[in-house]
Amino acid sequence: MTDPNDTPADADAPLDSPTSEFCLRMARAWAALSRRLDSSLGSLHGISFADYQLLLSLQRAPGGRLRRVDLADKLGLTASGVTRSLLPLEKIGLVGRQSDPRDARVGYALITPTGSELVMNASVVVHNVSRMLLGTPSREQLAASSTLLAQLGGQ
Repeated sequence: MTDPNDTPADADAPLDSPTSEFCLRMARAWAALSRRLDSSLGSLHGISFADYQLLLSLQRAPGGRLRRVDLADKLGLTASGVTRSLLPLEKIGLVGRQSDPRDARVGYALITPTGSELVMNASVVVHNVSRMLLGTPSREQLAASSTLLAQLGGQ
């Protein structure tokens, strides 16, 4: 990966280069998508899109649990950020805590049966909102876009 502070090969690149424009459009699209999903998930299930992403990560994890540090990494959060995100979900019984019997410093977050049921129901909302916003792009379009997004996300 190149250093973004390095001078570009073409120092006279326009301010509206295709790569910059793509990133700006993606940021606007992410903001619109997040607002729409926050609204729909909040009104129907009482959770935010960020909550959904956290619950989905746990749902997909082996045994429905992840080390908190791994969950933070997966979500692009700091360790304290994931702790702050987990607290309200713990209070309403969607996630729980588990200690590692061999190392008390290691903590796991795990999805509860209630959280698992909620994420399954909320996934229908996410699917419907996504389809409404995206229409019906081809598999090729989705694959190409997913590849670019994975590259941007460092995956």
